[in-house]
Amino acid sequence: MSTRLDDPWHDREAGVRDAPGTPATLDTTRIDDVRIGAVRALVSPAVLMEELPVTEQVEEVVERAREAIGAVLHGRDDRLVVVAGPCSIHDRDAALDYAERLAPLARELAGELVVVMRVYFEKPRTTVGWKGYINDPRLDGSFHINEGLRRARELLLAVNALGLPAGTEFLDLLSPQYLSDLVAWGAIGARTTESQSHRQLASGLSCPVGFKNGTDGSVQVAADAVLAAAAPHAFMGITKMGVAAIFETRGNPDGHVILRGGRVPNFDAAGVAAACQALARAGLREQVMVDCSHANSAKRPERQLDVAADLARRIAGGERRIVGVMVESHLHAGRQDLQPGRPLAYGVSITDACIGWDETLPLLRSLAAAVAARRAG
Repeated sequence: MSTRLDDPWHDREAGVRDAPGTPATLDTTRIDDVRIGAVRALVSPAVLMEELPVTEQVEEVVERAREAIGAVLHGRDDRLVVVAGPCSIHDRDAALDYAERLAPLARELAGELVVVMRVYFEKPRTTVGWKGYINDPRLDGSFHINEGLRRARELLLAVNALGLPAGTEFLDLLSPQYLSDLVAWGAIGARTTESQSHRQLASGLSCPVGFKNGTDGSVQVAADAVLAAAAPHAFMGITKMGVAAIFETRGNPDGHVILRGGRVPNFDAAGVAAACQALARAGLREQVMVDCSHANSAKRPERQLDVAADLARRIAGGERRIVGVMVESHLHAGRQDLQPGRPLAYGVSITDACIGWDETLPLLRSLAAAVAARRAG
């Protein structure tokens, strides 16, 4: 009989203890999870959806917006899809304040624009930094992810309850199971457009999905992503009950390319033409959504106004290949750093700099006027 004491640094509880004639379970803790500091329980999507269920009103808002965006993408609707809102969500009250301003404007301009609020909870980082409202909802490095998922779902329910559809970036591969039923439009970011896993995810999402061109400006990777997402796929994931499973998708016919610039801007007429040529070669619809921010504005928020004005001029002149526009906008212009112990200014971004609401209002009206002019022409 073995007289060895349990090693407190290694778990020997699983399997069979040493016994005559019986091989002991090999202790693999020297090679498994050696860099994991902690493992915590994660709420299942089903539990969260039961606690925060969809209402009939919200279901109608999401369904109607998805249908409208799909109609624009397939040429059955001549309106322009406009995704506007903060670079990222960090303050529920400020986000709802923004939504309460955007909702009546969206109704006012509904004849020309399909307005979707940008409600981004996950932020890709070039190196390290705050990863978003889901990952760190308290903004202090405490990583209360279960709380972040609840807060995110609560906010999406509240935004949709105003009659305003929501759009978000799908960065984490598990979070869509918690939130995607409340999302009318989704994006795959420039850093993840080439990711096979994100293309597979998009193939099974119920909403239209835009793929941004690569960070270097490559449109071909986004066109490849649209093709890949339109095809059926099989991959591993978790169910609403939190159980590992194999998913088989039907493919998403509502994929599209988002031009966000690269080494140089690509929102201009030449950039749109080049992108549409790449799409045509791939047998895809010659249409793009244009992001007024990021590399197209050289990350200078005020330049979004110039980009949008140029797009509006071309749309009014008859340009039909531009089916959507993205704008990073918050209650107040600019950005601020997240610093421990320092209070944040209300309604100001803590990630990319945004234009303010006072600039957003005329920008959206100018886009609506451009659609009306195109229609009249």
